[in-house]
Amino acid sequence: METYFTVKTDGQFELIVKKSRFICQVARVTDENSAQAFIEQVRKSHPKANHNCFAYQLGQQPPIQKQSDAGAPSGTAGVPMLEVFRQMQLTNLVVVVTRYFGGIKLGTGGLIRAYSHATSSALTEIGLVQGVAQTACLVTLDYSQFDALQNWLA
Repeated sequence: METYFTVKTDGQFELIVKKSRFICQVARVTDENSAQAFIEQVRKSHPKANHNCFAYQLGQQPPIQKQSDAGAPSGTAGVPMLEVFRQMQLTNLVVVVTRYFGGIKLGTGGLIRAYSHATSSALTEIGLVQGVAQTACLVTLDYSQFDALQNWLA
């Protein structure tokens, strides 16, 4: 069976970098609709934020990956967040980092560090769990075969 790692539960982490506030919200998801719904929920809860950048990764070989800088300079938010997923070998999760600008420009390198640090810190604080891919099956049999099946399963 294939195993994978994901977040233990949904959660949030906040980071202040040079007066800018980075709020990282994380959720475990299994499909794109759930990921998009979570992203939209976070956007609605922070309508005055400067940016609501996101990244998500679903499944395994090959994973479905999406990211957005949401108006931040290109390549400074979504890609670094996805890179955290790759380094930690995580899947089936979505992360949205909301930024409230504090008045001090961080530059490209500073933004990359801030978004990736907010993401990795949130994931570390929330915790990770190992999942095992499973397949459900329905078995129909006669009652006389039940004991044999139960022994085989044991």
